[in-house]
Order: sequence, then structure tokens, then C-alpha cells
Amino acid sequence: MTRNTSLYTGVALLVIYLLFHACQSEQAIRTAQYTVNGQKLFTAHCQNCHGAKGEGLGTLYPPLTDSTFLLKHREQLPCIVKNGGSEMPPNPQLTPIEVAYVLTYIGNSFGNEMGIFTLEEVQQALAVCD
Repeated sequence: MTRNTSLYTGVALLVIYLLFHACQSEQAIRTAQYTVNGQKLFTAHCQNCHGAKGEGLGTLYPPLTDSTFLLKHREQLPCIVKNGGSEMPPNPQLTPIEVAYVLTYIGNSFGNEMGIFTLEEVQQALAVCD
């Protein structure tokens, strides 16, 4: 009886878990997708200078843990990622969707909570800076 009770409890917990995750909003699923893709791009293009934990390197490479700066400059971030700035080299090879991915990752990592950077938002920002 104990074995069956444990089995039923485990199945019930699994069903609850699956129902909870199946009920995630489309926005939450999209944000997760952007974040996963962004992490790969961050590792390939940004981590070398900004660090694996977004800690930066003194005044040479700023930390990505400064939520206030990121929030204040949200509209300029796509241009900074794509075209560089001061000491930061440009990333002209990144497509607008890739910029959205990496910014969503940065914006939701390292203690930041900025939500998703949509493709439309990034395209609008890049149109102004190009």
C-alpha cells in the first residue's frame, strides 16, 4: 500500500507540474526562448569582455549588473550592441533578432529584470541609429 501511495503521489505531483508549465503564457515561453538563444550569443560575442557573470572589467568594460543604467538606456541598447560605443567593438554580424535575443538574456540575467526585447522594439531602435 505504501508503494502505491508513493507512486500515486509522484504521478499527481508530475501532473500538477505539467499543468503549471503548460499554462505558461505565450509571452513567458517567448521570453524563455529569447533568453536561451541570447545566452549562446552572449557567450560567443560578449562574455570575453563583460565576463561570465556580467561583472565587466573595471572601467574598461562596464558591468552588465547595473540595472539602473540598462533601464535608463533601454532604447539605446540595440544600437550599442550592434554598433559598439566608446571601447566596445561593434557587432555588425548580429541580425536584429539576435540583438533581441542577447538583450533579453542580459536584461534578465545578472540581477536584471527587464522582460523581453521584442524584434519590433530592436528594429525600431536600429532604424534610428543606422
